[in-house]
Amino acid sequence: MHSMMSLLATFVVLLSVSLSTSISIEETFNNCLSLHSQIPNQFPTSIYTSTNKSYTSILESTAQNLRYLLPSVPKPDFIFTPFHESQVQAAVICAKQHGIHLRIRSGGHDYEGLSYVSLIEKPFMILDLVKLRAVNVDIPHNTAWIQAGATIGEVYYRISEKSSVHGFPAGLCTTLGIGGLITGGAYGSMMRKYGLGVDNVIDAKIVDANGKILDRKAMGEDLFWAIRGGGGGSFGVILWWKIKLVPVPQTVTVFTVTKSLEQGANKLLYRWQQVAPNIDENLFIRVIIQQGNGSVPGQRTVTTSYQALFLGGVNRLLQVMKKSFPELGLTRKDCLETSWIKSVLYIAGYPNDTPPEILLKGKPTSKAYFKAKSDFVRQVIPETSLNTLWKVFLQDDGALMIWNPYGGMMSRIAESATPFPHRKGTLYKIQYLTGWIDGEKNMAKHMRWMRKFYYYMTPYASKYPRENYVNYRDLDIGMNQKNSTSLSLAYSWGYRYFKGNFNRLVKVKTKVDPSNFFRHEQSIPPLAIGKKM
Repeated sequence: MHSMMSLLATFVVLLSVSLSTSISIEETFNNCLSLHSQIPNQFPTSIYTSTNKSYTSILESTAQNLRYLLPSVPKPDFIFTPFHESQVQAAVICAKQHGIHLRIRSGGHDYEGLSYVSLIEKPFMILDLVKLRAVNVDIPHNTAWIQAGATIGEVYYRISEKSSVHGFPAGLCTTLGIGGLITGGAYGSMMRKYGLGVDNVIDAKIVDANGKILDRKAMGEDLFWAIRGGGGGSFGVILWWKIKLVPVPQTVTVFTVTKSLEQGANKLLYRWQQVAPNIDENLFIRVIIQQGNGSVPGQRTVTTSYQALFLGGVNRLLQVMKKSFPELGLTRKDCLETSWIKSVLYIAGYPNDTPPEILLKGKPTSKAYFKAKSDFVRQVIPETSLNTLWKVFLQDDGALMIWNPYGGMMSRIAESATPFPHRKGTLYKIQYLTGWIDGEKNMAKHMRWMRKFYYYMTPYASKYPRENYVNYRDLDIGMNQKNSTSLSLAYSWGYRYFKGNFNRLVKVKTKVDPSNFFRHEQSIPPLAIGKKM
């Protein structure tokens, strides 16, 4: 009897192997889904393969970096867009059973395409959460449950729909997918007052590596800590975040003041470094630095645009600026008093007469070829150094920098409170970008410039480690396509993104996903490296 059972078991295994090789991988996956989901026989309309007319449009729908949509870049075998959380559970179980590498996408910038490209293994699929975008706002309790596929713009709109004096401190770009955004930190124009998005998350629901749905209580505090800033794609699939809403005034004030080098931008930027992290925490002034036309025809110059949100009226703002930053020369006519939801549109770059309903469109409005990097700055860059910096900056026609001030609440939250460690002592963060429109033609030139400029900035950046923002993934740091899960290699980027918190993240990963099911080029590795599903 025992030998008969063994023979039968062997036959079943051989049959399943035979079936999985004779039918397509998506059919194998689909058959498995039907077995494991509470909602059977509804999957074909949610699975897109390269033979499907909608495949390309679905693949490209939220991808913003055209570098990762080039024909030479690996494409997923199929894309699955679940419309119920039980289908997410089934997808994890089935991908694991059939050795299909899984990438999770909630629709953000994803600078290096890690949610829709795998440079390390095939076959791979995308689990796209685009259909899971409910936003349930509870004003009496100052909370909201939000599904991972919603954009931050949708979340802002749904909050404003219920109240004009509630908000949420998260992303500046309204088309960001909330699922992945919060996993890395989520900073915005209220960070100096209320901290990051992760600092205002009070619960979550995730699908773990065993296909189970866990809330904060079920997952435990270690895993809850890890998912709030430890980066996406390492610990599970985020289904929901429960966020804490924050109070905002009925009237806020925004402004943008632009100064070129000829108008004293250099001296002003030097002063901004000293003022912006220490000014009233109701005031956030970022600097957008790009190229513009100089006073001489054909000559390029550098322009610095000071873009701000003040949580209050214009009279109080002018008092704060007169006392702390008179050098900017802010006047009443530079300022616009508005509602918090309209300030969201303003900061995101929409024209002043744009209705807030635009936020419900969700999808990004533009795509480009680009490369990005980041730095955290802990010491003021001298004025003379700024002068020489512009010579290198002007060598690339697609160059852009954004300097975001820290201080305020950001300095009062401990480095270890969440995996996001860039707290006390950080003056500001720099985001570097170079963009181009002519595809592969000039890609190498722009990429070379970006690496050169980043190297040039080394003396002015944080040290030991040189810190980077995990939501601006950079595959130049410790990238090894053949063995992306090498622990020693992971330390090269792990300490830059997480500093001392990296060790705790590795311990959590080892406990909750020891076989490294959730993985990508820069995912948190478990201690026992090399084992793949």
